[in-house]
Amino acid sequence: MSDTPLLSIRDLSVRYSTDNGAVKAISDFHLAIDKGETLGLVGETGAGKTTMALSVMQLIADPPGRITGGEILFEGQDLTKTSEADMRKIRGGKIAMIFQDPMTSLNPILPVDEQVAEMIALHNKVSKEEALKRALAMLETVGIQPDRAGEYPHQFSGGMKQRVIIAIALACNPALLIADEPTTALDVTIQAQVLELMKALKKKFDTAMIMITHDLGIVAETCDRVAIMYAGRIVEEATTELLYANPKHPYTKGLFASIPNVEEERESLAVIPGLPPDPTDMPKGCPFHPRCDKAMARCSTEIPQPVVREDGHMVACFLEGGDA
Repeated sequence: MSDTPLLSIRDLSVRYSTDNGAVKAISDFHLAIDKGETLGLVGETGAGKTTMALSVMQLIADPPGRITGGEILFEGQDLTKTSEADMRKIRGGKIAMIFQDPMTSLNPILPVDEQVAEMIALHNKVSKEEALKRALAMLETVGIQPDRAGEYPHQFSGGMKQRVIIAIALACNPALLIADEPTTALDVTIQAQVLELMKALKKKFDTAMIMITHDLGIVAETCDRVAIMYAGRIVEEATTELLYANPKHPYTKGLFASIPNVEEERESLAVIPGLPPDPTDMPKGCPFHPRCDKAMARCSTEIPQPVVREDGHMVACFLEGGDA
């Protein structure tokens, strides 16, 4: 990591108000990413991954959601204190996001070239003709030929729609791309094509990327570093190589143990017992302790603090000296 990360999230906390009480979506969240780097953010459904992304984009709906603490520094600017007018310039221009479902991310009544051109015109002082010219070039970059650029979203397959989404996201050459489960709605073959495309374009445009996923295979293929998220907190973070070779946190070990191995004969897959905690009724102490087979007495009363080893491997666990 450099001395001045492109994005630095410190002590971020996000709460949602519901009929059942306050939901602690994110608590004391820390994360940083350098220019040109790819970070994988891994966790189960409900861990808070998308809430983190929406916080960076300042798209948390208030009500019911609210950022209750912390700061999000992007190029030194605290986005939590940035006006909506200024955020509109940043969204799509400097920070872009690819959402999970390409089917619902596109306007069904606009041709795809116009949708890309709209983003270009929004963030650049260019004529409509120039914006459309750039849009056609961007679509061709993601593998959509000019003769199809004037077609509507319903005329494209899921994989092609996701290519259009990527074209829109990268149209203004953003410094940071947040990809929220970008291949979830696609079949395995198309997933691989889209991931290869994203890797190539990220390298071409020198864009930093946060890859949000629950798929450790995708992280291994695409990411420089990986952060493991559980119940709104980062519990482990390291380079991809280091974390895959030597996971430290019991939750991370459980995730790796549950991955099928074609070289092993097993009657059933290993599972992490129990369920993620109810965000309206979080357990005291370490959020993972009710499911952890290594839990100690203090785990039920104290929250372990992150410990960073000499090699940069961070883990928040009392087994690793995470004293409260």
